Amino acid sequence: MREPQLTLAPLAAAADYAVGYRSTPRPLHPTASADQLRSRFCVPLPDTPRNDVAVIRDLVAAAEPGLVGNTEGGFFAWVMGGSNPVGVAADWLTSTWGQNAAIYQTSPAAAIAEEAVSDWLLDLLDLPRSASVGLVTGATMAAFVGLAAARTAVLARAGHDFEAYGLQNAPDIRVFMSDDAHVTNLAAVRHIGLGDASCVKIASDDQGRMRLEALATALDAHDGPKIIVAQAGHINSGAFEDFVRISALAKQHDAWLHVDGAFGLWARVSPKTAHLANGVDLADSWSVDGHKWLQVPYDCGFAIVRDTEAQKRAMDISASYLNADPEDGRNPTHFVPELSRRARGFAVWAVLQSLGRSGIQNMIEHHCDCARTGATSISKIPGLRVVNRVELNQVVVGIEEAETSLTIAELTHRLNAEDGFFVRPTTWRGEEVLRLSFISPTTSDASVERLVEALRRASDDTR
Repeated sequence: MREPQLTLAPLAAAADYAVGYRSTPRPLHPTASADQLRSRFCVPLPDTPRNDVAVIRDLVAAAEPGLVGNTEGGFFAWVMGGSNPVGVAADWLTSTWGQNAAIYQTSPAAAIAEEAVSDWLLDLLDLPRSASVGLVTGATMAAFVGLAAARTAVLARAGHDFEAYGLQNAPDIRVFMSDDAHVTNLAAVRHIGLGDASCVKIASDDQGRMRLEALATALDAHDGPKIIVAQAGHINSGAFEDFVRISALAKQHDAWLHVDGAFGLWARVSPKTAHLANGVDLADSWSVDGHKWLQVPYDCGFAIVRDTEAQKRAMDISASYLNADPEDGRNPTHFVPELSRRARGFAVWAVLQSLGRSGIQNMIEHHCDCARTGATSISKIPGLRVVNRVELNQVVVGIEEAETSLTIAELTHRLNAEDGFFVRPTTWRGEEVLRLSFISPTTSDASVERLVEALRRASDDTR
């Protein structure tokens, strides 16, 4: 019988390529069509093993033309992080170690790394230190975890045992959120077994925040279990809800308050922006990304729940073979929906250690300064206007139709046709707009100046 043969050469080849990839400017836009990518990826499966280094080289050749440059300073299209290199290195180690972060005994190191990370996160975000933290794939799954805990808790308050009976004969739950809430919250509501009919859409103001009078009226109209979803950092405007008043309403109605803080919750780290999220610590659960503003490599998110037992009731997976000892440390599976999963804590640990509190604070303040500087300059360009109140890192640009023949579609095309920009349009409150997200770790003051000049040229050419 032939002995299995493993070579470490592909690891060295991948490492050499990665250093080169991240040390030189990369194209922001894919250069291959879907059919061209299929011709490279969708090849016959070989009948016999191939040379490992050749496989890595073929993967690079197939993938590079279809990569998006979200690690570059000119990337403004979506709220996407740029994968901090120390996090990437730690992620390589995570794959090298091949740990299953299910329970303490499957990887004590992974479990204790998560303990450390959880404490640091609660301190950085200034949330209740006794809250529990689950490391998930992103804010969507973090919302699922938070809302699953909410569902179980509000049904228990109403006398219904969800663990025993599920939603069979359960009282009707209503989930209250802005009519401009991020779509992932609607997905999370469906994931926990509720439907769109369970959602009560609350009228929002011009920045996407719930109107509190409308929320109060809607809460009064329902007698059953209630969950409120509020936003810390609207995906377009970057706006924050009035958490102090919303939490008071939640307490009055015995409702669970969940906060969607995918990127905005990081405002809590800086004294200059912490006031935007004043009172957010009064909520019951929070969802936040690690792979956005924190720059942890994909995928990474944090599900934070004030009531640890509620999170465990919603998530825990138990079986006799999942051995547990009273002396064990954290069992990660108590806090997330997966059993077998990646040891995400290592990369988060490395990034937090690398940046430190002041590094995270400086990054957030820099991006917010870039957004404010950019918005001030853009607002002076004839034919363009800034739609949102710029308080964070988001700038929404609209067209003054009376002053220019330029359209958002044409503006997007002109910017993307120039070397060094990646932008995408969206529709917000019935208007075609250009949303600019300042979040890349390599976005500089010079990047903002180039963007403003490109916008000015586009306007001048069409006036």
